[in-house]
Amino acid sequence: MFDYFKGKITSLTPTNCVVDINGVGYLLSISLTTYSELKAGEEFTLLAHAIYREDNQQLFGFSTSDERELFRHLISVSGVGANTARMMLSSMPPKELISAITQEQVKALKGIKGIGLRTAERIVVDLKDKVKQTGEAQEFISPEGNTNNEEALSALMMLGFSKKPVEKAIGQILQNEPGLSVEEIIKRALKKL
Repeated sequence: MFDYFKGKITSLTPTNCVVDINGVGYLLSISLTTYSELKAGEEFTLLAHAIYREDNQQLFGFSTSDERELFRHLISVSGVGANTARMMLSSMPPKELISAITQEQVKALKGIKGIGLRTAERIVVDLKDKVKQTGEAQEFISPEGNTNNEEALSALMMLGFSKKPVEKAIGQILQNEPGLSVEEIIKRALKKL
């Protein structure tokens, strides 16, 4: 599973980009929110989410951990596919989208292309509590399968630190440097706590 891509942006459109890493170009689908953060010809780190199907493999790129986490929440909702989730993230910045979900603004969600009344209601019901936690933790990264993050969190909690401050500290550290080892995450988190 890919966690991030760090390389030169060789091609950039509002819907996708190509990241060159040591002569290999990776095509990543992106939202308009991420597009606004990127510049062709510059080096950038994009957080990734891969979707594998029998007939298709797709990579999605995100400029922030909040956006990737929200994307993962959205695609967990029945009836919301990856392209619909990307459309939602292109229509509203992550913080506005989280606000619309937590405040049950079904009308605002229904206004997004591809989202009907039932889907908007399902998104609110399924994600209201989940995205509230994401919003409270602000920059917390909790991708499934991120064992370094989980191990660091577990180790710091065993040392007696409370979960919320540890999650926030780890999230801030990993947002700036996503590829750190468990030891480095713990060292830097101890300085912040």
